[in-house]
Amino acid sequence: MTIAVTTPTGHVGSHVARLLVQAGLRPRLLLRDPGRLDAGLRDRAELAVGDLRDPGYVAAATRDVAAVLWVHPDDWSLADSDADAERTADGLATAMHESRIPRVVLQSSIGAELRHGAGFIDGLARVEQRLDAARDQTGAALLHLRCGYFMTNLLGELDRLRAGQLVTTRPLDDPLPWVDPYDIAVVATARLLATGWTGRQVQAVHGPADLTWPEAAAALTAATGVPIKAERISDDQQRAALRQAGLPEVAVEGIIGMGVGPHEGFPEQSRSVLTTTPTSLASWAVTHLRPAL
Repeated sequence: MTIAVTTPTGHVGSHVARLLVQAGLRPRLLLRDPGRLDAGLRDRAELAVGDLRDPGYVAAATRDVAAVLWVHPDDWSLADSDADAERTADGLATAMHESRIPRVVLQSSIGAELRHGAGFIDGLARVEQRLDAARDQTGAALLHLRCGYFMTNLLGELDRLRAGQLVTTRPLDDPLPWVDPYDIAVVATARLLATGWTGRQVQAVHGPADLTWPEAAAALTAATGVPIKAERISDDQQRAALRQAGLPEVAVEGIIGMGVGPHEGFPEQSRSVLTTTPTSLASWAVTHLRPAL
């Protein structure tokens, strides 16, 4: 059984690739730069080098596979990231027709169910819709994994955390599902390997608990030894920080939108045994954040 994995050097894809190897498979890894791949995986996987935005490459790289993990290759510098997401998904949709791919697992996000008004998450909504249409025509099994807030996002906030600040534009008492990307990979791998599911399905990946921002700050304080407090900042303050970091304006607004859009009635799925994964924010922080601080 050959399983194709996109973005195998990313937060989720890297773990999926390793888990498939540990399951005794030789996955087909779709990537642009083999030099970024874990050296231990290179001899244990089939490498298909190319650009996910090239439909011909996607069709060739997914030929004769039993399943595909699809992770959209974000490029936040693009003027129209939503259109880019849809065009890129077209390549996989075409491959689903041509190769009759049996199973597709999409790494999506909570907030994609809103379909618009959630910044960069709107692009994932476009991908979902394009793959839904392909599924309706091909009969493939399709799973949208609606993932919570990645704990790894904190690795991009090290300066603020060192200063004792966990900042957000969201209300501080607004609970959010925090999830370890490794746990997402475990769920995705299980579905890629399983052959008994059919149809179009949505499954959230919520982590072990919904945390308010003060609760998250307390967990990080206990894990790292750094006194950290939650602080709400305005959208304009966040814009200024993102611009100072050198992000283009389109990226600034896309990130702001991710914080604003999902406020009303999300996530779509309530927490259940299917959505709950084990790794706590504190345990993740002990392993990954404390050494970085």
